[in-house]
Amino acid sequence: QVQLVESGGGLVQPGGSLRLSCAASGSIPSTNTMGWYRLTPGKERELVARISTGGTTNYADSVKGRFTISKDNAKNTVYLQMDSLKPGETAVYYCNFLATRLRKWGKGTLVTVSS
Repeated sequence: QVQLVESGGGLVQPGGSLRLSCAASGSIPSTNTMGWYRLTPGKERELVARISTGGTTNYADSVKGRFTISKDNAKNTVYLQMDSLKPGETAVYYCNFLATRLRKWGKGTLVTVSS
């Protein structure tokens, strides 16, 4: 089993920054992809960014140049640095862990972008 613990959400003003963290524990497959998705009311859950064990990254077009995903493989922790946040990015952000025959979601952390 894999457990995910997210942290770092909160209230931030438009244009501000936040950093999300997600630590995985348990029986961790050595090859995996960790990432962040977000869910906004009225919309489907969408991929924000993800990173593989080898360091390959994918970003949603809307966050390219503003968000940076990184991973500490030794700590099984993924980070999402979010800069220049916009009000429309208020959402619950979910950590995701993906490996062969295994997919796990975190409980989510709320990010509110508002003045």
